[in-house]
Amino acid sequence: MKNGVTPIYILSGFLGSGKTTLLSRMIAYWKQQGLKPAIVMNEIGEVNIDGMIAGEDVPTAEMLSGCICCSIRADLSSEIAMLIQNEKPDVIVIEATGAANPMEILDAVAEASLYIKIDVKNLITVVDSAHLLHLHEVQKGKTYRLMQEQIRCASTLILNKIDRISEEEQQEAARIVRGWNAVASILPAVRCDVNPDVLLKEVSVIAKDRNSDNRTDTEVTEKHHAPDNEHNHDHTHDHVMSFTYYFKGPVNSNDFEAFVAGLPREIYRAKGILTFSDTASRFLFQYAYRESDFMKINPQGQLSDVVVFIGEHFSKTWIKEQLVELEAKATSQGSR
Repeated sequence: MKNGVTPIYILSGFLGSGKTTLLSRMIAYWKQQGLKPAIVMNEIGEVNIDGMIAGEDVPTAEMLSGCICCSIRADLSSEIAMLIQNEKPDVIVIEATGAANPMEILDAVAEASLYIKIDVKNLITVVDSAHLLHLHEVQKGKTYRLMQEQIRCASTLILNKIDRISEEEQQEAARIVRGWNAVASILPAVRCDVNPDVLLKEVSVIAKDRNSDNRTDTEVTEKHHAPDNEHNHDHTHDHVMSFTYYFKGPVNSNDFEAFVAGLPREIYRAKGILTFSDTASRFLFQYAYRESDFMKINPQGQLSDVVVFIGEHFSKTWIKEQLVELEAKATSQGSR
């Protein structure tokens, strides 16, 4: 994908919740659409990477003997980059171990966004309904806190295995997850059997256009994932955990710093590579805990100007409008 942006899906949830079942359904659906998926699979013994789940024709990067958000987090961006460079997939799924904190995974993916064109489309957490009710009854321990984090960070929640609990318990489970996450879509399911057109809306668009004519893979991908303002279509919910913006041109440094100073508190982290219209250098930008930092860099290769925002249910529409305005203002000032 010469100028394309590869969509990324992150699968979260405890061991035994149904993540691998959902993964197999997602892969089968994309194959039926004529798309080429790839997988980054974090393995600590809970899944078998023998091609039994995804099939031998699905490129898979194995990250063994550790959790993505801990001991092997630094390897994630390089695995994603190698998959895209070598396999050119239409979509990548990251299946994390049940011990992973989704926020840390998002942060690791954001690192990769600085030098390869990727965009997180959905962070899906699969919840074992009966397990949720049990943990909520006890309400203590690391396992309970981790489940809260996995649910709180999700943009889509699959309330799985509802056939194992009563209707009253289903309502209670939905009430619990809604209390921890007020905006995510909640999809009740048995064996993660959910409507893929709803879950995978963004990538489905590529398949529909590819099957409608004889354009090449690259042409179709470029149309839907061009790294400019039109890339940011409203295919996803307005409340997202990660938002990637590719710039068409430079922006004024003072205006950008003022924009960063006004970021909502729901945005925890941001990072990017920027060209400013009032300087001769490119900068690595980082933002965390209401503090920002800019460092001059001389990047090697053809890297796009890009910024990635990570947070909890912030409005991508507001971010996009602000950045479009910054670009337009810089263009206007440069033409005078």
